[in-house]
Amino acid sequence: MIFTTTPTEAGRPRAAAFTLVEVIIAATISGFVLAGVLTAFLMLGRSGARLAGYSVAESQLRRGLEEFSQDIRMASNLAWNSASSVTLTVPLNYVTSDPATTNLVTYAYDSATTGETAQTFYRRPGDTSSSVAPTILVRDVSTLNYIRYNRLDATAASDAETKRIQITLNVRKTGRTLVAANTSLVSASYTLRNKPAN
Repeated sequence: MIFTTTPTEAGRPRAAAFTLVEVIIAATISGFVLAGVLTAFLMLGRSGARLAGYSVAESQLRRGLEEFSQDIRMASNLAWNSASSVTLTVPLNYVTSDPATTNLVTYAYDSATTGETAQTFYRRPGDTSSSVAPTILVRDVSTLNYIRYNRLDATAASDAETKRIQITLNVRKTGRTLVAANTSLVSASYTLRNKPAN
């Protein structure tokens, strides 16, 4: 094989360079690659944020239900305030300024959108009229309902016949650029072990 160089006008070899078509093709391919990398990065970031939301919701739910279950298992009585609020009579676990409500604790859900307890499942020592600061157990709650059962596993119609309680709730974590992370829960039914038989 014989290689030859083609002389130019001045007798020098031609300098190698990219043509305009090659530059446009390379820029287009680079744009597609960068768009793919950016999309993957955004998807990973959003997935990570949603996973963090699920993790926070799960830990709050676990902690809140554990505290609720401890109180309800030792409760000797129950007052049904509404489908989202119950007051339990427990041993002297909660000290309040009113001696008459020292052995009471209220677990409730606030559906309001503003305020100290807005969209939360919380515990407050005392009854529903108590002014003691609440302890927030679960944040970003969108729905919460208590279901009460009697000894025969039928829906209880009164406080006197209530022997077990079950909670159903939904936690919704949202972000500005994220799809909401929903966590729904139906708890085990908790038995009021110390409630006298009726």
